[in-house]
Amino acid sequence: MSLTPFAPEPITADPPSTTENPLLTQSWLDLAFLHWAADPADVAPLLPAGTVPDTLDGVTYVGLVAFRMHRVGWFRLPGVPYLGTFPETNVRLYSVDAHGRRGVVFRSLDASRLIPVAVARTAFRLPYLWSRMTIRHSDDTITYTSTRRWPGPRGAHSRITIRIRESVQDPTGLEHFLTARWGMHNTFLGRQMYLPNTHPRWPLHRADLVECEEDLIAAAGLTEPVGDPVSVLYSPGVPVRFGRPARPGGIPTP
Repeated sequence: MSLTPFAPEPITADPPSTTENPLLTQSWLDLAFLHWAADPADVAPLLPAGTVPDTLDGVTYVGLVAFRMHRVGWFRLPGVPYLGTFPETNVRLYSVDAHGRRGVVFRSLDASRLIPVAVARTAFRLPYLWSRMTIRHSDDTITYTSTRRWPGPRGAHSRITIRIRESVQDPTGLEHFLTARWGMHNTFLGRQMYLPNTHPRWPLHRADLVECEEDLIAAAGLTEPVGDPVSVLYSPGVPVRFGRPARPGGIPTP
């Protein structure tokens, strides 16, 4: 399968551009990144038109990312403390488009606030789902739980516990590939959309997976992963700024 007319852009730990006049601002906090290897041929039918799986050494990846969204705000207005702050867990894939832009594609985004879920689904066609969710800290471990409420499949769930280890001073090529993503691919009103984002370089820690019980990946239309993830990372988080989409508009998440 041919990738793109243009070579994929380089993978860079720092954003390739700046966002002077952001469309949206927010912070992503207490992130757990779990990733499994996948066959690009299995992932390709699930991506938006105009994109193909992004690969590293012939392999692509399925990500399960749990975190806390903090104070989503429009333009330069202050972020919203309640409606804009909530736990989220997403299932994501890795994509590249005909311009060589690398990005992520979200197959599902479970969040604990109904109003933001309804707005994102109705106005922007993003696959947000309303779920009952918690994030609990205990010494060097964090547990993320999610149980889906609406629209379904009702009861789809995840329970992830990680133990935070040493900070990553020199990320591997795979760790850069999975985290250094500066945009999102989506389809809006039948047209391809790419939404760029910028944030400081990720402060990363390696982590041990203590527990992972989930069926969100299968509920998102992917093959249930076999075995332990090939990468488990933690980040205390970053502030994020989203630029204007190329066409047409949309609303972001990690």
